[in-house]
Amino acid sequence: MFPTILFFVFAAVLVCAALGVILARNPVHCALLLVLCFFTSAVIWLLLDAEFLGIVLVLVYVGAVMVLFLFVVMMLDINVEEFRKGLAGYWPLAVAVAGFVVFAIVNVIVVRHLGGMDLKVAPALPADYSNTRTLGIALFTRYAYPAQIAAVILLVASVAAIVLTLRRRTGGKLQDISKQVSVRAKDRVRIVKMASEKRP
Repeated sequence: MFPTILFFVFAAVLVCAALGVILARNPVHCALLLVLCFFTSAVIWLLLDAEFLGIVLVLVYVGAVMVLFLFVVMMLDINVEEFRKGLAGYWPLAVAVAGFVVFAIVNVIVVRHLGGMDLKVAPALPADYSNTRTLGIALFTRYAYPAQIAAVILLVASVAAIVLTLRRRTGGKLQDISKQVSVRAKDRVRIVKMASEKRP
């Protein structure tokens, strides 16, 4: 009973935070509300005995991705009003997608509670069950090649993002590493021999 109450509490917080991400006017507030969404989703994963997925959600998304988003949002000079004007034309598509998602959720709830479909309850897990071990075995045996392909795609996307955002600044001094490495001491330092002098 108590896990069910916790589930509904965190699910309500998750829904409110998700609405805040969409409706908030400040991009920094949107990013912080998205962090709250990730935290509540991680707690729900923990309630479902998927502790590895919950910890990974916090470490990867909150610890890395959202920090990067915050830095990008805070460093870029975004005109929010013009950005919102550009998104005004996409409201019909957004409403259609949201309506489909709500229809799917209501359909699942109605089918489950009205008995339109025979849903099987998952069996209880043994005491020595490890979600991390099971996921690791599946990831590095059955899905080893898809995981490597996804890693390569993410690497290419990261390099492409860096190349696209690279800007040439006027008046900046560029370093030539090959010239710096091949330099010799006698080209940079001149030793002058002087006769010793005595103070009167």
